[in-house]
Amino acid sequence: MAKIRLTKEFSFEAAHALGGYDGPCREIHGHSYRLFVTIKGEPSTDPMNPKQGMVMDFGVLKKIVHEEIISRFDHALVLRSTADKELLKLLTAQFDNLIEVDYQPTCENMLDDFARRIIGRLPEGVTLHSLRLHETASSYAEWFAEDN
Repeated sequence: MAKIRLTKEFSFEAAHALGGYDGPCREIHGHSYRLFVTIKGEPSTDPMNPKQGMVMDFGVLKKIVHEEIISRFDHALVLRSTADKELLKLLTAQFDNLIEVDYQPTCENMLDDFARRIIGRLPEGVTLHSLRLHETASSYAEWFAEDN
């Protein structure tokens, strides 16, 4: 059977700041992120399986991405864990959804994080092919399995 790729689009709102950066992105600002998740596999050929012809149920992919990414990052403030500890303490006391990450929260680094989260949840025989994360309508980063 041929390999088939499936893509599902997700969206979430999040804010971040790039600590120590020499441009305007050092300030806390937000994005309306669009995430495209593409998986690859062979469709089921079992004629007795009601999912015959499917690589993966889109609902299962939606559940994985929602649990690993959307429910965590939507309406969150994402900051590097090396940020000023007093600032992190103040923000944590005031806001419920502050995510501290061990990387500079750029679009590129977020994709690497998202890939690791998704790969660990995919069913046998299904692989993560690529991710595309739009920060804006005209700016995005991509992750491809073949490059990693």
